[in-house]
Amino acid sequence: MSKQKKKAPVSKQPAPPPKAPAKPKSWWEKPLFHRLGLFLLGFLLYANTLGFDYALDDAIVIYDNEFTMQGAEGIDEILKYDAFRGFFKVEGKEQLVAGGRYRPLSQILFALEIELFGRSPMVGHLGNALLYGLLVMLIYQLTLLFFKKEKTDKARWIALATALLFAVHPLHTEVVANIKGSDEILALLGGLSAIYFSLRAFDNKKWGGHIAAAGLFLLGLLAKENAITLVAVVPLAYYFFRGLPLWKTILPTLPFLAAALVFILIRTSVVPLELGKPSGELMNNPFLKLVNNQWLAFDPGEKFATIFYTLGKYLQLLVFPHPLTHDYYPRHIPIMSFGNPWALLSLLLYLAMLGYALWGLLRRKPMSFGVWFYLLTLSIVSNIVFPIGTNMGERFIFMPSLGFCLFVGMGLYAIIEKRPAIRKNLGYAGIVILALLAGKTVFRNLVWKDNYTLFTSDVKISPNSAKLQNSVGGATIEYAAKLKDEPLRRAQLEKAVLHLKEALRIHPTYKNAYLLLGNAHNYLQRYEESIQYYDNALRLDLNYTEAIRNRAETYRDAGKYFGEKEQNPVKAELYLQKALKEMPKDYETHRLLGVAAGMQGKHQQAIQFFTLAAGIEPGNADAWFNLALAWRESGNLIESKKYEQKAFEIDPNIVQKRSRPGGQ
Repeated sequence: MSKQKKKAPVSKQPAPPPKAPAKPKSWWEKPLFHRLGLFLLGFLLYANTLGFDYALDDAIVIYDNEFTMQGAEGIDEILKYDAFRGFFKVEGKEQLVAGGRYRPLSQILFALEIELFGRSPMVGHLGNALLYGLLVMLIYQLTLLFFKKEKTDKARWIALATALLFAVHPLHTEVVANIKGSDEILALLGGLSAIYFSLRAFDNKKWGGHIAAAGLFLLGLLAKENAITLVAVVPLAYYFFRGLPLWKTILPTLPFLAAALVFILIRTSVVPLELGKPSGELMNNPFLKLVNNQWLAFDPGEKFATIFYTLGKYLQLLVFPHPLTHDYYPRHIPIMSFGNPWALLSLLLYLAMLGYALWGLLRRKPMSFGVWFYLLTLSIVSNIVFPIGTNMGERFIFMPSLGFCLFVGMGLYAIIEKRPAIRKNLGYAGIVILALLAGKTVFRNLVWKDNYTLFTSDVKISPNSAKLQNSVGGATIEYAAKLKDEPLRRAQLEKAVLHLKEALRIHPTYKNAYLLLGNAHNYLQRYEESIQYYDNALRLDLNYTEAIRNRAETYRDAGKYFGEKEQNPVKAELYLQKALKEMPKDYETHRLLGVAAGMQGKHQQAIQFFTLAAGIEPGNADAWFNLALAWRESGNLIESKKYEQKAFEIDPNIVQKRSRPGGQ
């Protein structure tokens, strides 16, 4: 027998311990959580505007714009004309602001809203809040993409800090709470999404993304022209965040240049780029001063000192956003010289920023990208490149503020890198600051409820703005007209008069203030003063249509007042004859002239005016009945009966109606 080999004993090794369950990811590690949270934050910050009315420039592009109010049928005209053409309704008036305005994208969206929902400010406010939430989310995504090559923690920290600061910043309330501000949101959305697709296409070497980038950028330009400054931002993004030499950044910038060229060709075919001579009206050119009753241009020192003062004001509001106002028209910003320390300090600050940006460019420091973004996007609205029609505006800082937020986000992370121990404390401090800014935003929204609330709130901040004093006066007149309590109505009208006179103190040749003063005095039944104010407006502009029409109606109202209230037919006839010269086919003027003539026993003259009145409104039973009464007063009962019968044929109840109190 062969020997059998003994089996080696099997060693029993202990079983491996069970794997511990994977640790759930924290919120910090969930970009989807970040995106959704930022979208909701951006939306909820402006959710309290959903019940608000239209305000400020909404009239120009929405409810007083004849093209927008046509709905989808008006889109053709929106594409063919300046953005202001549908508001002024008269060719040429849209050229009051240098360079014109061509922003069809947002206006087309407004027209579609009218088509689908009618006149609904809630839809407009909802749209702005949703677009803003989307923009905040995009800023986070784009910033992550900028820092794709950095460690994940750094990229998320900077992206969150940048997006959160942008979301809560109160300087954005004018853009988001005012429906018209969607042009700013869409311009930045289009520009940033184009940069995002461009970088993604570069990273993935899928060049079709560059075509998408060009299309998105063109949409941003069609929303608002200031997006064109992003053409200069694109090569810097590639230089700082993809390490390309500047000369190699030209290729990925070409789609943006192509889109810009297409936009310029479209725009100049619709709105010729004619800057021409600066406007001579202070409300369209803030760099004018009144010398010996003549408007003269600022000297260069005054102009640039005033400009740099406003540029410094932007920096102050970015760091400390208080107080806020929608109106920075003359003379909220006074005439400056470089003897003013704030104007000089602002100049030095901007020179330092430019120096830092150039230094950072040479050393490829990403923080300087934030400064470049701010300076480049601010340039077009700075009044240095070309006049924008006002000193400054919080909406103009909307796009540049992203550069500020990027700079702050990167700067805070640089501090943390050097001193990791303060990360938690810095986070707590950041939460407090963000909460305070968010609170300021929510409460600032409240003034955008409607024009009356906005104007009467902000005039406390901008009492030296002629435009705002005028706006308060106009809004107060409209508010007073709705009141039924006579003493309260008159008190509001007197308040309006004070604001309008203050507007004239600031801007003595403000024709619209004279017009509104005429309106206020008409409502107060101070007709002679009313006419005087209309005359003043017409001395400034002989073709001022509103003043011509309102003066004529005031002549008529004065005639009625002196005839009915003061029983003075002679004075009544004097004013009514003036009304007749300007309104030769006005039924009421002819009727009142007939009444005034009858009161003076001028029966044949009364018959003449009542006959003309009946010819103007032949379907008006009162007109024929008045004529019948005039013939009766003259002693001709046959003619009286004839016209009385004509009145009965039109309205069988004419006698009963005329016998009631207030019957004519």
